[in-house]
Amino acid sequence: MRHVIVTDPPRADLPEVDKLAGFGVATVHEATGRAGYLGPGLRPNQQGTRIAGTALTVLCWPGDNLMIHAAVELARAGDIIVIATTSPSSDGAFGELLATSLASRGVRGLVTGAGLRDTQELRDMGFPAWTAHVSAQGTVKETPGSVNVPVTLGGQLISPGDAIVADDDGVCVVPRRAVPGAVSASAARIAREDVTRRQLAEGVLGADLYGLRPKLAAVERISYAEYVTRAGQDR
Repeated sequence: MRHVIVTDPPRADLPEVDKLAGFGVATVHEATGRAGYLGPGLRPNQQGTRIAGTALTVLCWPGDNLMIHAAVELARAGDIIVIATTSPSSDGAFGELLATSLASRGVRGLVTGAGLRDTQELRDMGFPAWTAHVSAQGTVKETPGSVNVPVTLGGQLISPGDAIVADDDGVCVVPRRAVPGAVSASAARIAREDVTRRQLAEGVLGADLYGLRPKLAAVERISYAEYVTRAGQDR
């Protein structure tokens, strides 16, 4: 199947996915065994936005956004459109007009390894996007690709219907069937962090709280005067 549009992939349960948004990318990533993070190459076009949704995946040819238009018809409320290309591309394949169309169908945002343009317009309309590139150079609408097939982005496999979590720290993916477990693990991590936060606020040192003293014991402690003396001798 070289080119295919899959019309009805199963999606993660949206109320469960919504819970992940409350935890954020860093917590979900850590709670799930440091899995699913799409890496530092995907940066938010805006600040202060945290979303979660179900992946509507699109595979495009570089410099071509034909399949993004095909995907709009299949979009459902709660989706996040995830765009990958068959080879690297920085062209601005997505902008204000496509965002307007997707927003009308309840799509919550965009994640793309290709390029983004109309960045200010997207911020003004409140359509969040995470992208690897910003480029005014547009694309053509010529070459078929695929919609709702597994894609790879940031070294992570993303299948249609998986949960996507995105905020100022980046983007992570949680496989569709793993969402309930990710919710439970993230809630447990938040509860542990609440206890830790209270202890740190009371003055407990991280070196004691995390049991780091044995590791630090190998590091010699000396006075500043001794440090200066040794440094001078080392010259």
